[in-house]
Amino acid sequence: MNEIKTIGVLTSGGDAPGMNAAIRSVVRCGIGLGLRVMGIKKGYRGLINGEIEEMTLRSVSDMLQRGGTILQTARCKEFTTEAGVKKAAEVARIFGIDALVVIGGDGSFRGALDMSRHGFPVIGIPATIDNDIGCSEYTLGFDTALATAMEAIDKIRDTAGSHDRCNVVEVMGRNAGYIALDVAIATGAEVVLVPEIPFDMAEDVIKPLIDARNRGKKHYIIINAEGIGNSEKIAREVEEKTGIETRATILGHVQRGGSPSVTDRVMASHMGFHAVELLVKGEYNRVVVKKDGKITSMDIEEALATKKPLPDRGIAVAKLLSL
Repeated sequence: MNEIKTIGVLTSGGDAPGMNAAIRSVVRCGIGLGLRVMGIKKGYRGLINGEIEEMTLRSVSDMLQRGGTILQTARCKEFTTEAGVKKAAEVARIFGIDALVVIGGDGSFRGALDMSRHGFPVIGIPATIDNDIGCSEYTLGFDTALATAMEAIDKIRDTAGSHDRCNVVEVMGRNAGYIALDVAIATGAEVVLVPEIPFDMAEDVIKPLIDARNRGKKHYIIINAEGIGNSEKIAREVEEKTGIETRATILGHVQRGGSPSVTDRVMASHMGFHAVELLVKGEYNRVVVKKDGKITSMDIEEALATKKPLPDRGIAVAKLLSL
């Protein structure tokens, strides 16, 4: 493999707070270590279309505190084909790019793996508010999304308390319950529903609410994960079965925006540095991960095959603290 002299950086999939901090780290660490850095706009679609420009130290000034991604992100059907991946690799070489740093989730890493199979060195940085990348204990954006959801739910509880209401609050996470579980603990929710655990409406939702009312509680929060959905239906059933006035609120994409937290800024900075460090050392086709509290890396194929179950301890804590 030839020595890496120019790296490309792109963001792919859903945006997440901390992506800009990761871009900044890749650009500044890359330039600081003697590399040329090319910014690729709109993910793999921008790579195929040649939406690429050289980045300087000043390109990432005043970016650390900004949410979203300055490089933007987009879906690309063409890249899901063999011809699309081949074209992307050819365009990258035309622009003199020797390796790619891909900031995103599992889908983004699968695209990076496809690029590696065309002889293109890649490094992945995990960034998704869902925290559902199996190979890493933490993904960029998760902490900020939790804080955003927690603030909204605290406000919802204020109004629920004023009306003796129950509120079903739907949080994001695709088919993973990490946001739902942690925000339920953080907000003292009476019930949390996650896609990883089957639930019985009567036993796991209605009964805990009635028990809580019998203990003297006057207002209630149900955290419902996006992967379950049907929040309006759940709210109607709760009201019918308990007589408690119930409302549904879907927090939606507000959880993906906002200035990244300290955790996300620092983690992104370390992960960006490690990604560049790996390329300089000649270690390719890996994903930067947090494992046992440390920043390290894993082979990309192994990373994509790794699963991360919802922690049993967290579920137990959520149930006990809701009493």
